[in-house]
Amino acid sequence: MIDKETVDKIFDAANIVDVVSDFVSLKKRGVNFMGCCPFHNEKTPSFTVSPSKNIYKCFGCGKGGNSVNFVMEHEQMSYYEALKYLAKKYNIEVREKEFTPEEKERNDDRESMLVLNDFAKKTFIANMRETDEGRNIGLKYFRERDFSEKTINDFELGFSLSDRHYFTKLALANGYKQKYLVSTGLSIQHDDGEIFDRFSNRVMFPIHNLTGRVIGFGGRVLDARTKGVSIKYMNSPQSEIYDKSRSLYGIYQAKASITRNNKCFLVEGYTDVLSMHQSGIENVVASNGTALTTEQIRLIHRFTENVTVLYDGDAAGIHAALRGIDMVLAEQMNVKVLLLPDGEDPDSFARSHGESELLEFIETNETDFILFKTNLLLKDAQGDPVKMAQLISDIVTSISVIPDDIKRTSYIKECSVRLKVDESLLHREVNKRINKAQEQQFRAEEEQQRQKELQMPASPQLNYQAIAEDVCRQYEEELLRLLLIYGNDILFVLAEDDKPSIDIRVADYIDKELKNNNIRFRMPICKKLYDLYFEAYFNGKMPDIPMFENYHDTEISKFIIDLTFDKYTLSKLWNRQNPYLAPEETRLKDVIDISLNGYKLLIVKQKLKDIENQTHNSNGDVEKETQILNDVMTLNSYKNRLSDYLERVMC
Repeated sequence: MIDKETVDKIFDAANIVDVVSDFVSLKKRGVNFMGCCPFHNEKTPSFTVSPSKNIYKCFGCGKGGNSVNFVMEHEQMSYYEALKYLAKKYNIEVREKEFTPEEKERNDDRESMLVLNDFAKKTFIANMRETDEGRNIGLKYFRERDFSEKTINDFELGFSLSDRHYFTKLALANGYKQKYLVSTGLSIQHDDGEIFDRFSNRVMFPIHNLTGRVIGFGGRVLDARTKGVSIKYMNSPQSEIYDKSRSLYGIYQAKASITRNNKCFLVEGYTDVLSMHQSGIENVVASNGTALTTEQIRLIHRFTENVTVLYDGDAAGIHAALRGIDMVLAEQMNVKVLLLPDGEDPDSFARSHGESELLEFIETNETDFILFKTNLLLKDAQGDPVKMAQLISDIVTSISVIPDDIKRTSYIKECSVRLKVDESLLHREVNKRINKAQEQQFRAEEEQQRQKELQMPASPQLNYQAIAEDVCRQYEEELLRLLLIYGNDILFVLAEDDKPSIDIRVADYIDKELKNNNIRFRMPICKKLYDLYFEAYFNGKMPDIPMFENYHDTEISKFIIDLTFDKYTLSKLWNRQNPYLAPEETRLKDVIDISLNGYKLLIVKQKLKDIENQTHNSNGDVEKETQILNDVMTLNSYKNRLSDYLERVMC
C-alpha cells in the first residue's frame, strides 16, 4: 500500500495537461485543451482537458476523470500501478517492499509478465556490460554500428548469452514462474517438457509501450556459427501484453519529439530508428518489421497528422512505399514519401550525414504520396494503354479513401493534369469507389443490426401519439427539405458480382427507413406534403421545389417557400450542433441519418415514459411486469445505439 501522504503528493503534482500530453496531441482552445479521444476512434476532436479543474472529459464516448483515472484507463493499470507511474514521472519517492514469491504468484498475469520483462531487460543489459561474451559480441556490435553510449542506454539495448538455458534458469531461480516465461515468449517449452531461452546468442532490442514499460523484445543473431540462419531477427510472440500490430518500436522515446515537431518519420527496422534518433531526428518509429496496420497508424495519429515514410532507394523500397499507405490516407493523415539514394537505408544514411544535412535532404526530397505514386507509375505506363488504365485505377483507388472532400478534389485536379485525363472522368471513377465502399459499409451495418436483433426480444410497437406535434415538427420539416432538394440524388449504389447494380436514391432511403420503423408524420401539413411527394415519385415523376412552389393548394406552396428559403445553407439540425462542418451535400447520408435517428430517439424516449406509467399500474401482475421489463431492456438498448450514433457523428 502507498501511504496517504504520498498519494496526496502524487495528486498535487500530476498536471492533467502534462499527463495527457504524453499520449494525446493537444491543442489549446480557449481556457481548455482539445484533442482526438484515445479511447474511441474519432476524426473530429471531442476530447477536452481542463487545466483549471485538472480533469479530462470526452463528449464522444463519455469517459472522464483525473490524471490517475486517465493513466488507469489508457494503460489498463490498476489504481496502485497508476500511482506508481505518476510518482515516477514526477520523481516522488514511493517506499514499497519487494514482491515475495507468494505475492508474485498472486499478482495478475499481465503485471507478472511486465515484471518478468523488466527483469529480462535488466539481465540482458547486465549480460552485455558484465560478461566477456556480452562485451566481445553484443557491445562490440553496437559500437561497430557507431551507436553512442547514450543511444544504447536510452533504448536499453542488451545481449542474450549463447547458453540456451541461462536466462530461463536464472529467472526460475529468482522466483519467476515458468508459465510467464512461456506466455511472454522469453522461453520456449517443447512437448517433452524441456524449456530453454528463445533469444539465446542475440543482441536485444526491448520494445516499450507509451509509458516506457517493456512489452516485448526483438533479437538479432550475430554469431558466425549461425551464418545463413533463416531467422535473422526474432521477435516476441503475441501475448497478453504484446500485440505487434498495435505497437511501434521507439514510440516511447519519440512521442515528445513527434508532438513538438508535429510530424512522425516511419521506418522499417530497429537500427533505422536508433541511427536517426542518434543523428538528432528523434521523432521516428518503426513498424516492428510488419506490414503497417490501422492500429499503428492510429497510435501515431494520437500525436500528429503528418507522416513521412522513409524507404530504401532500390526497386524493392519503391514498391514497399506503395503498400499500406492507403490506410494512412483513410485515417485523415497527411502522408509523404522519402526515397533514399540507391544503396542507402535510413540506418546507413543517418550514420553518414549530420542532423542539418539529413533535415535538408528530407525537406528537399520528401514528396506527397499521391503525386509520388502518380509520377512513379507514369514512368512505366507511357505508351502502354493497358498499364495506363491500371495506373489510373491505382491512383483513383488511393484518392477515393481520403475522407476529406477538399483534399480529394485537389488531388483529382492535380492528377488530371499530370495524367492528361479529363477531370470529370477521375471524379466519376472516384465516386464509383466511394459508392461501392459505402454500399459495403451499408450491408455490413445492416447485417450487424440484423444479428443484434436476432439476439434481442421483439421490439414493442412504438406509440408516439403522446409526443407534441411541435416537437416532431423539426424532424419532419428537415426530412421534407432533404427530399425536395436531394430526393432524386443517388445516395449510394448496391452492387454484387454478376448482378446489375441498384441506385439507392435519397427518396428511396428515407421512405424505407420511415416505413421499416413504422414512423408516420404527425404534423398535418408535413404529412400532406410527404404523401403528395411520394405519390408523384412512385408514378415516375421527379418531385422538386418548383413543382410545389406554385401548387394549387396555397397552404402547400406557402409551406414550401418557408421550408426551402435557405436551401443552400447547412442542415438546421446539423448546423446547430457544429457550425464548422463542410456543406451538407458532401456528407449527405450523415445529414439524413441525423434527422432519421433523432426522430427515432424522440419516439423511443416517449415510449419509455409510457412504459414507466404502465409500471405504476401493473398491480403486481408478474406476467405483465416481465413483459414491461423486456420492453424496457429492448428500448434502452435501441436508445443507446441511437445515442451513440448521434454523439459520434455530431461531435
